Amino acid sequence: MGDALSSDPGEHFEVVLANPPFGKKSSTVIVGEDGRVSSEKDTIERDDFWATTSNKQLNFVQHIKTILDIHGRAAVVLPDNVLFEGGAGETIRKKLMHECDLHTLLRLPTGLFYAQGVKANVLFFDKKPASEKPWTQKLWIYDLRTNKHFTLKTNPLRREDLDEFVQLFMSGKRHKRTETWSPANPDGRWRAYAYSDLIARDKTSLDIFWLKDQSLADGDNLPPPQVIAQEIVEDLQAALEQFKLIAEDMGKPAP
Repeated sequence: MGDALSSDPGEHFEVVLANPPFGKKSSTVIVGEDGRVSSEKDTIERDDFWATTSNKQLNFVQHIKTILDIHGRAAVVLPDNVLFEGGAGETIRKKLMHECDLHTLLRLPTGLFYAQGVKANVLFFDKKPASEKPWTQKLWIYDLRTNKHFTLKTNPLRREDLDEFVQLFMSGKRHKRTETWSPANPDGRWRAYAYSDLIARDKTSLDIFWLKDQSLADGDNLPPPQVIAQEIVEDLQAALEQFKLIAEDMGKPAP
């Protein structure tokens, strides 16, 4: 990512690179005098935040915005829920696109961060001065997830797998970016979406994908059986972790 974030010679700005903790566990465990255990959700409320929420990742996005200088740049690893969650999530996405230039979204392969099966992304945005008009004009999305199969041991993600993205990022020359996707090339992984299209989406969801999953269209393109089996295990593990968090939020600690 260092190459993608590099600036033109002589340009000075603040950069924040962040990988916030994943998961929705945001609660305090309380043990009463009678030994009963309960929990209370930890909701962060700050005057400089756009919205009040217990979602840790959404709060990290807001916190990073507050510590950036004007024209400062950020690249943040975040799970998919930040892209589509309603309520505070929708408010934060709208504010982020209005007050910052949210210019790039990198959709990462499944299971690269934390629990296996977790889907992560990198959001790139620049903080801007106050303005009546939104600063985000286009969101460029690179899909490194669809039809990509990586494993932590046998087929790990390597630096060269990011070469195309880094080249297309056009650091310092974003006005020269060109889509690789087109109606004539529907398999292109680099596509731009206008602000007007983003704001019109349900809940201002940024969970956008357009590539056809080849494994669903053609059985011959399925990954090897051991890869399928591993992906099933990872998805079940991720689901189990989510159920544990739900149980804990309900005040019933999971075994």
